[in-house]
Amino acid sequence: MASIPTSTRAWIVANYPKGLATFTTSDDKNATFKLVERPLPALGPEQVLVKTLFLSNDPAQRVSIESSISPERLYRPPVELNAAMGSSGLGEVIASTASSLPQGTIVFAPLDWTEYAVLDAASCQPRNPLPNGLSLTHYLGAFGGPGLTAYYGLVVVGEAQRGMRVVVSGAAGATGSMVVQIAKNIVGCSQVIGIAGTDDKCRWVESLGADICLNYRSATFEEDLVKATDGFVDLYFDNVGGHILDLMLARLKRNGVSVACGSISAYNSQEPTVLKNYFQVITMRLSIRGFIVLDYLAKAKETLEIFVRAVQDGKLKISNDNEQVVATKFEDVPRTWLRLFEGANTGKLVTKLI
Repeated sequence: MASIPTSTRAWIVANYPKGLATFTTSDDKNATFKLVERPLPALGPEQVLVKTLFLSNDPAQRVSIESSISPERLYRPPVELNAAMGSSGLGEVIASTASSLPQGTIVFAPLDWTEYAVLDAASCQPRNPLPNGLSLTHYLGAFGGPGLTAYYGLVVVGEAQRGMRVVVSGAAGATGSMVVQIAKNIVGCSQVIGIAGTDDKCRWVESLGADICLNYRSATFEEDLVKATDGFVDLYFDNVGGHILDLMLARLKRNGVSVACGSISAYNSQEPTVLKNYFQVITMRLSIRGFIVLDYLAKAKETLEIFVRAVQDGKLKISNDNEQVVATKFEDVPRTWLRLFEGANTGKLVTKLI
């Protein structure tokens, strides 16, 4: 039997970043993330020692280390300095004092950027096999927070209905790609228009069910958007904020809705977002509706059951194409996370520790 570790490597938040985060494995005192070794506490009653297998990479994690926002205006406390960078993930229980989570159980848990973590059993959720032999990593994407975010934001917050016309930005991302499929194949929206960052990503989004997907890096993007939204649209699912949000305020119908899910275009910027079309919120009686998926967790089980049925009925396309699993040495965990802000991933970006 392998010995039980008494310490773990961890990536801590050494400094809050100004712009794009940086990392170091040495003594760079200005880096955002620093690699350290820390002792592990002994297991107490109803606790488990978990070995991290996969880490979830999410744009909103950047907000958790943003010092320019007052903590009281965030939806959860920011990561404290010298604490491990926050992240959920999948891990294997390698020691346990909890009968409900025996050794060998695969759990979804708040593992943070650590190799090993001692956690209360109550904070760990065992994960069973998914339909069609799908990888358990989809519990970090389509069957996890991004999938729930897509359904909650579109159906509950946005009140999407059959026959509506919908635009989705960040449509090739973990959440956006689920919004496209839910809108078209579960809700029954009449037209779904995606926005993504490359032609290849756009073709993939169209393969999921979007009627058309526009490359926002194209020289003709603004003209293409006006043409695609001729007659205006009912709902805009916003994952990016910034200039595209501004453009979409002028493309919504009267009483249209913009669902504010994310603003990745601004997460690493020190410049304020300027909305030149903001006055149309008034003239067109528009609604901008912010939301946090944590408010919806009580409905997670029944929503995931909807997804399972939709996969079985062919309404949701979930496969290896929906995620990008990057084999990563622990020394490179921040490097893989930073790919989120390069537009390098299609679907969910997952770190696989090797």
